[in-house]
Amino acid sequence: MLDIGLTGLFISAFLSATLLPMGSEGVLASLLLAGGSPVTLVVMATIGNVLGSVVNYAMGYCANQGWLARQKPGIMARAEQRFRRYGRWSLLLAWVPIIGDPLTLIAGVLRVNLLWFLALVTVGKALRYIVLSVLIL
Repeated sequence: MLDIGLTGLFISAFLSATLLPMGSEGVLASLLLAGGSPVTLVVMATIGNVLGSVVNYAMGYCANQGWLARQKPGIMARAEQRFRRYGRWSLLLAWVPIIGDPLTLIAGVLRVNLLWFLALVTVGKALRYIVLSVLIL
């Protein structure tokens, strides 16, 4: 069950980090309560979630900025405003619902250094899953 669950957690975390409206918290909670290793589950969820954010980054990097702005004008404008205000450090908040996914997309549009992107997004998302795990257990 836990082996299948790890794959499910990875997929859930990956998809929830893209622009799709999903969440991985329920899967994580279920696996933790079923006796899964908190370290293994946090690592798997973090990897999946960060890779999903890389998809957003790549979409932003490759997208036409005018087309992107027309798709989600309010959300994208707020994300870009926050990003410009706080800079790359705002990527620590990539886990926050509603604003996190657009932030990772904007990071690609603005051509943020990929290593900085990966480091900050990984730290933020790992901390989120660690805190969730502690609260659940």
